[in-house]
Amino acid sequence: MSTATDERTVVGAVDPRLYVDGRWVEASGGRTLPVEDPATGETLCEVADATVEDARSALDAAVAAAPGWAAHPPRERGEVLRRAYAAISARSDDLALLMTLEMGKPIAESKAEIAYAAEFFRWFSEEAVRIDGRYAVAPNGRGRLLTMKQPVGPCLLITPWNFPMAMGTRKIGPAVAAGCTVVVKPARQTPLSMLALTQILEEVGLPPGVLNVVTTSSSGATMEPLIKDPRLRKLSFTGSTEVGRKLVAQASEQLLRVSMELGGNAPFLIFEDADLDAAVEGAVLAKMRNIGEACTAANRFHVAEPVAGAFAGKLAERMAAMKVGRGTENGVQVGPLIDEPAREKVGELVGDAIDRGARAVLGARRGDGRGYFYAPTVLADVPPGARVLKEEIFGPVAPVTSFDSEEAAVAAANDTEYGLVAYVYTRDLKRAFRVVEGLETGMVGLNQGMVSNPAAPFGGVKASGFGREGGREGIDEYLEIKYVAMNV
Repeated sequence: MSTATDERTVVGAVDPRLYVDGRWVEASGGRTLPVEDPATGETLCEVADATVEDARSALDAAVAAAPGWAAHPPRERGEVLRRAYAAISARSDDLALLMTLEMGKPIAESKAEIAYAAEFFRWFSEEAVRIDGRYAVAPNGRGRLLTMKQPVGPCLLITPWNFPMAMGTRKIGPAVAAGCTVVVKPARQTPLSMLALTQILEEVGLPPGVLNVVTTSSSGATMEPLIKDPRLRKLSFTGSTEVGRKLVAQASEQLLRVSMELGGNAPFLIFEDADLDAAVEGAVLAKMRNIGEACTAANRFHVAEPVAGAFAGKLAERMAAMKVGRGTENGVQVGPLIDEPAREKVGELVGDAIDRGARAVLGARRGDGRGYFYAPTVLADVPPGARVLKEEIFGPVAPVTSFDSEEAAVAAANDTEYGLVAYVYTRDLKRAFRVVEGLETGMVGLNQGMVSNPAAPFGGVKASGFGREGGREGIDEYLEIKYVAMNV
């Protein structure tokens, strides 16, 4: 359990200013924005609130640094990331406490995110030296075909509040490894983790202008001029589908390279032959990781009719045993939601389901006292028309519904505009392949409740976006292919 002194120390160690061209600077307008502790509603500190002019200065720096960084030896680009990986790992305790204070997740989960975030830097430090091309003889034998990969150029990276460091390293890592320069705009609710990460990258020798960080309370107004600036060559965004659609429209003017990791509505399918206890454990992980505030969170549980009741009961028993509280306290497994609008949205979805006939097996209520808490909730017999089956919940609510055939299960899973991830529990190998191939998602967890891995390509289809982050595919998002026709 942290002390007030520990908390003041980690917050006070973060430089609250903008980071532009290797310098820490105040916002040009002199304004600041508060960073709130969602467990108490109290202000932790104030950080710089950037203007459009500040954002343009950040892009100016990225553009100026781009040629030099693109020409920088790949091994040395990778070494910067490797040193950053080591520094993040060495300071995991302080970084985890900082993350818990600004985002709310329990310390254990924050530590897991710090390790996950650091691993992206280690992975892409190794990928920096593996950027290659190919050589081929033309089919008619009269020439040679050469291809090479080159950095796409200055990039704008917009990160969300729910994984405030890992979503940064997942974008910064491949960009830096590929030889791109970047402007990063972290979420206004959780800027401290990104600022702390920036201090580490500065310390380990990332040259000025390669990374520029702009914190702002008005993301749309401040970032739109950059998106429409012809010098910007790439936009990467993680966030809601609604915002993603707007950004894609803005990016179309300059025909930017775009990566979009957007909303999810993950189905969790449990067949009658599944190991039910294993399915419950996987469900707890898929639902309750990050307080349910994850695009990969299991959003709806489709369970074979004969075991649906037993599953709902076992899941409720496990979730009821989870300790709710401020993430800094010992033994806490469920922290607060990020803010009051988030809690209100969760309450609306639960209320709509109950009004339509769903049964509350557990929870279905707001927390008492300070902070934006919502009790772990299990809803059984959720009818098809309930909003909670159609909309992203982003909270600790598990709606359970049943199916009577494999075909019906797959159809229900695909009955959404989203297509990020799905989870499947079955011991039937043939069924597993049929279902995995039939699901309209970019990722599938087969008999496991988590898919995220820096060594694997993360991303979705349909309204969940396009592009991939992580794995060998992740660095390709920051590289252009150039073809050379050679006369011999």
